[in-house]
Amino acid sequence: MSKMTTTRGALALLLAAGACWATGHSECLDVHKRAARIDPVDAVLEQLNTKTREMMSYQCQIEHKYVQPLLESQAIRKGALYYMRSGGKSALRVNFETLQQEDEKEQKAIEQYIVLDGTWLNHRDYEFKGIWLVHIDYRMEEAKYYQLAEPEDPNKAMDVFELASKNLPMLGFTKTEELKKQFEVELVEQKDVDAKDFTQVRLKVKPNSVYKDDFLSIDFWIDKKLGLPAKVRATKIEPEPPYGDIEEIKFLKPKVNKDIEKKVFEFKIPKGFGEPEIKPLPEKDKQRQHGSANSDR
Repeated sequence: MSKMTTTRGALALLLAAGACWATGHSECLDVHKRAARIDPVDAVLEQLNTKTREMMSYQCQIEHKYVQPLLESQAIRKGALYYMRSGGKSALRVNFETLQQEDEKEQKAIEQYIVLDGTWLNHRDYEFKGIWLVHIDYRMEEAKYYQLAEPEDPNKAMDVFELASKNLPMLGFTKTEELKKQFEVELVEQKDVDAKDFTQVRLKVKPNSVYKDDFLSIDFWIDKKLGLPAKVRATKIEPEPPYGDIEEIKFLKPKVNKDIEKKVFEFKIPKGFGEPEIKPLPEKDKQRQHGSANSDR
């Protein structure tokens, strides 16, 4: 932007402010009052909502830590995440490649989660409808397909990030309206100097939330420069407080709106795994469209 353009913009603002004070219009005072009443939480969520609306693709390295305070143990999985949205449909893939338990040496451990529209799936004698989660576990040598949602109005399609958050807590990438429906939302002051580049949002699960059977609270940190979550930490309801297990996910080296080919979301069930187990939504969950299909995972 040129200095001339900046000067003109500043001059325009000064003239508008001067006119406001000169005329004493009540409308001007109302504007200032409304600005003063803006909820900081709403401001942060609206900025986040703007960024997620603009996000057509996303990829990053991912680190998932699972801590069990009661047992004083933890496990760390590392891998990559891919997301794309096109033509009213979206797809998400998480490829975990390694596992490190306690102080043991990091070892290869392949586990994949793919969330996508059923029309992208192929399997004999079965027609997949709605949104599905494919879980491929190389250690257990098994594959399972879980239906996450029934088909919806194409104009109101549910994003896969929202559905996947019931299996891996990756909140903050979905519509902020949904966050306020499911949680009490507040901002947490960052006192640590190392955290000055992040905005911390705390989500306390509401009694009627779809997350009430899984989590007590979820915190996520928004990278101020990127405008998207850099870390999520979720405290689970089991075992009972104060020993709830903790899941923490870090999104490292993100790339936003860089081309991702559809073939990234293609997969093959390795030989020797046998037939994949197919689990459609239970009837009660089909009614609410947000059913938990992960009760036995």
